[in-house]
Amino acid sequence: MKVWSVAQLNKDRALKISEQFGIPMICAALLDVRGINTPDAVEEFITDEVHFDDPFEIKDMDKAVNRITQAVENGEKICIYGDYDADGVTATALLFQYLETIGANVSFYIPSRADEGYGLNAEAVKSLAENHVELLITVDNGISAYEEVELANSLGMEVVVTDHHTVPERIPNAVAVVNPHRPDCKSRFKELSGVGVAFKLIMALEGEYADVDMLLEEYSDIAAIGTIGDIVNLTGENRVIAKHGIRKINDSDRAGIIALLKASGYYEKDVTSTNLAFSVVPRINAGGRLGLSSKSVELLLTDNEEYALSLANNLSEDNTERQKIEQDILKDIDMKIRDNPDIIRNPIIIIDGDNWHQGVIGIIAAKIKGLFGKACIIITREGENAKASGRSIEGFALNEAIFACSKYLDHFGGHEMAVGFSLKSENIEDFKKAIFDYYDKCDKLFLPTINIDCKLNPALLNLELVDALAALEPFGAGNPSPLFGLYNMEITDVKPLSNGKHQRLTVTRSGAVHTVMCFGMESESFPYTKGDKVDLAIALDKNYYKDNVYLSIIARDIRYSGFETERHLKSMRLYDRFVLNRDLPKKYAQYFPMLIPQREDFAKVYRYLKSLGAVEMSLETLSYRLDSIPCGKLRTCLDAMAELNLISLFEGPKTLKVTVLDVKEKVNIESAPILQKLREVEKCLK
Repeated sequence: MKVWSVAQLNKDRALKISEQFGIPMICAALLDVRGINTPDAVEEFITDEVHFDDPFEIKDMDKAVNRITQAVENGEKICIYGDYDADGVTATALLFQYLETIGANVSFYIPSRADEGYGLNAEAVKSLAENHVELLITVDNGISAYEEVELANSLGMEVVVTDHHTVPERIPNAVAVVNPHRPDCKSRFKELSGVGVAFKLIMALEGEYADVDMLLEEYSDIAAIGTIGDIVNLTGENRVIAKHGIRKINDSDRAGIIALLKASGYYEKDVTSTNLAFSVVPRINAGGRLGLSSKSVELLLTDNEEYALSLANNLSEDNTERQKIEQDILKDIDMKIRDNPDIIRNPIIIIDGDNWHQGVIGIIAAKIKGLFGKACIIITREGENAKASGRSIEGFALNEAIFACSKYLDHFGGHEMAVGFSLKSENIEDFKKAIFDYYDKCDKLFLPTINIDCKLNPALLNLELVDALAALEPFGAGNPSPLFGLYNMEITDVKPLSNGKHQRLTVTRSGAVHTVMCFGMESESFPYTKGDKVDLAIALDKNYYKDNVYLSIIARDIRYSGFETERHLKSMRLYDRFVLNRDLPKKYAQYFPMLIPQREDFAKVYRYLKSLGAVEMSLETLSYRLDSIPCGKLRTCLDAMAELNLISLFEGPKTLKVTVLDVKEKVNIESAPILQKLREVEKCLK
C-alpha cells in the first residue's frame, strides 16, 4: 500500500505554455505540475542549445589542469583511480580515453567491491607507487581519503581528487581537490555526477577555446550512462549531458555501447533514459557487484567489435548471476519473515544474514522497501565483521538515522534515501535498538507515497501520447518518467505470465479497453480478480514485436477504487507499534479509534469468514471485501479471534491464511488479551 499524491494542475497556465512554445498540452501540463511554468524555465528546459558554465569556476580546477598538463608533457606515469559502479566506470573510461588521445602515459585502476571496498585504499596506493605511478587522479571518489592521500604523498606520488560526494570537514591534502560541493567552491551547478565532474575536467584541459560541441559528440554517450546510472537530477548541465548522450547512443558507432545494446535487446530500437537505466546500467554495475568492473571499462574503450560483444555477453552473464544471487537471498529473507513476522512490523525493516553477497544487498534493500513500504536495511555478517546497505522511503532521512547511531558503526555514509555502513557483528542488536529508538522519537508516521503527475481519461491512451511525451526526455531523477492515474477501471481478465511472475490485466471503462502489464506482481500474492474496480498508477512506453510498435502500459501501483490508503496505513503503523510493545506517544491517541474494533466489527468479520470457511489473501484485500474496515482494526479483530480459538491465523510475508474453527461454546470477545491490553493503553493515552 502507498499513499497516492496527485499533483495540482493549473490548466490555464498549462494552456499558455502549450500555445507559447508550441508543445503538446500533455507536456505543458507535466511541466506545470513540476514547477517548470515560467517562460524562462520552460525555454531552458526544452531548448537544444548547449550551455555549460566555465569549468574553472569549480574550486581547484586550475590546479588540477596545471598538474595534469605537466604530467602529460613530461611523460609521467598517470593512473586514473575509479569506482566499480556505472558512474565510476564511465568516469574512468571517459578520462582515460581523453588522456590517451592527447598522448598521456595513462592507466586505470578499479578497486574490488568485495576485497577493497569503495574509494582509495592503502594497499592499492602502495601497489601503484611500486609500479612507479607519479600522478594519481581519482574519479567519483577520494573526497574522504585523507589518510590514503597522505600515504600517497609519503610514497612520492601526487594526487588530484575529482569527486562529487559530500565533503567532510577535513579534505585530503592533494595537489587539487575538485568537487563542486566544497563550501569554498563558487560554481553554480552543484549536481554533477562523478562522470560529469570528469567531463568538466576535460573541458578545462581543452582550455579557453574548448569545442564543447565536439566534446559532447565524442564523450556524451559515456557520460550519459554514468549520469543516468548515478541517479543525479537530470537538470541543468546533467540534462545537457543526458540529452545529447542518448541521441548519440541511438546513433552510436562505439563498439562497446553497440554490444551492450545488442546484449540487452535494445539494438536498433529507440533508446531512452528509462530503458537505458534498466538495461545498460545494470549490466555495467553487475561487473562491479561481482568483482569485475575492469571488464566494464574495457568494454567502453575497445574498438574491437568481436571483443566488445564477448565482454557485453560476459556482463549479461554477470547480471544473470547477480539476479540469481538476489533470488537466493530473497528466499532466505522470505523464510526469516515467515519465522518471525515482527521483522516487518518494526519501524525500519532490518534483516541480517550470514555471508550474503555484499554487492547485491543494496538492491535487495530497495526491493524489500518497495514491498512493505518501510525503510529497509540489509546486513551481511562475515564472521566478526558485517556490512550493510539501506534504502529509505520519502520523508525519512536514513543518513541522519544512522549518524545518530554512529557509535555502533565502524564506517558509514550516504544520503537521505540510501546508506551504506560497516560494523562489528556483535553490535548488530545494539544498532537495531538504537535506530528503532531514534525512529520512535521522530515526530510523524512515515508513510510510503507514490507521486502521480495527473489523472488520464483511458480513451486518450495511444502511441501518439507516448511520442508527445518524448519532448520531455530524458527522464530520471529531478524529471521522473511521467506517472498517470487511471481511476475506476474494471478488471475483465487476469492472465499470469512467466510461470506467474508477472500479470497481464485487461481493464475497461466507458468503452475504452486496455492491456496493462504488472511486472514482478506474482500470482500467489496478486489480490485483484475479474470484476474488481481498481485505480492504476501507470507509466507509458513502446513495445516492439515482429517489426511492429505497440503501446505498452505498465502498472507501477494498483489499489482498489475508493480505498483510503492513508487511513489504512496509519492504522497499521499504530498496530505494529502496539504489538511490538513500543512506546505510544499521546499524540497517537487521535488514531486509536482506527485500531479498537467494536462488537459490530467482530460480527461482520466473523460472518464473512464463516461464509467462506477458509481464506488466504492480503490484509488489504480482506479489508476491502469487508467494506474497508481499517487494516489495523481488522488485524486486531483477527488476533482477538485467534486468541479465543475462533479461527486459526497463519501470517506469511504477503498474505494471511485464516481458517474458521468449530466452536462449542459462546465466547466473550472482550476477554481476548489483545483487547484488554488495548483498553489499558487507550486509558493511558487519554
